[in-house]
Amino acid sequence: MRWEGNRESDNVEDRRDSDGGGGGMPVFGGRSIGIGTIVIALLGGWVLGINPLTILGLLSGGGGPVQVQQQQAPAHRPPADDRLAKFVSTVLADTEDVWTDVFRQGGGNYQQPRLVLFRGATPTACGTGQAAMGPFYCPADRKVYIDLGFYETLKNRLGAPGDFAQAYVIAHEVGHHVQNLLGISSKVDQMRGRVSQVEYNRLSVRLELQADCLAGVWAHHAQNARQILEQGDVEEAMNAAAKIGDDALQRAGGGAVVPDSFTHGTSAQRQRWFHTGLQTGSVKACDTFSSNAV
Repeated sequence: MRWEGNRESDNVEDRRDSDGGGGGMPVFGGRSIGIGTIVIALLGGWVLGINPLTILGLLSGGGGPVQVQQQQAPAHRPPADDRLAKFVSTVLADTEDVWTDVFRQGGGNYQQPRLVLFRGATPTACGTGQAAMGPFYCPADRKVYIDLGFYETLKNRLGAPGDFAQAYVIAHEVGHHVQNLLGISSKVDQMRGRVSQVEYNRLSVRLELQADCLAGVWAHHAQNARQILEQGDVEEAMNAAAKIGDDALQRAGGGAVVPDSFTHGTSAQRQRWFHTGLQTGSVKACDTFSSNAV
């Protein structure tokens, strides 16, 4: 991926030298949205395919965002010599440029999210975020959270190496931010408790697949504007999408594949929707909720 020398975002908070925001059991009242239950699913022995943030939200009864009581040092930008943080900051900046243009063309105003780098655990407006959850987006504070150690998991445990696979992860979470701005996330969250858990899982799948498609929309426009793609980059993203499909994760965990428990979509679905966004560059083409077959 061609990224070096491109603009870096001013919206990156580096909390990696903080104390992690305290320990104990996290309590969630708002729904955080993540790329997958990857680390906790593979290492913690949880039932795969169910987002731990969703589970914690149900246990806490849902409701509004939790007021975080922990104190922490003010966030600051990452060091200039931190190559991985520089990469993430550059990818975030590229998503800012793309989505600002897309919203403007649609007559809207894109409000940029912030991206938080942390280690272990950190306070969020959705509760205590933990590295074991993988990267996630909190709609309540409009921030993307990532422990950069996740990229080692993506490469070494899941078999999805490559810088564009890493960029896809960021673009997916920014896709959730776009959904939040468009009011899509809140409509899905309002269905919690109104439909069965199986039906809610199906809505979650459509939400996650749409975020995959929106990641593809970003890649489409970034390529047209800045020619960021190198040979093999698209394959890296497609491979990553395949490795984090619900069916692939359940097989990797040694368990049975249980479609009713899916919350993110199968490998084939995630690949197909990312490819749809990449090929079309159209937000309208990412309407997974109106599609008869996801």
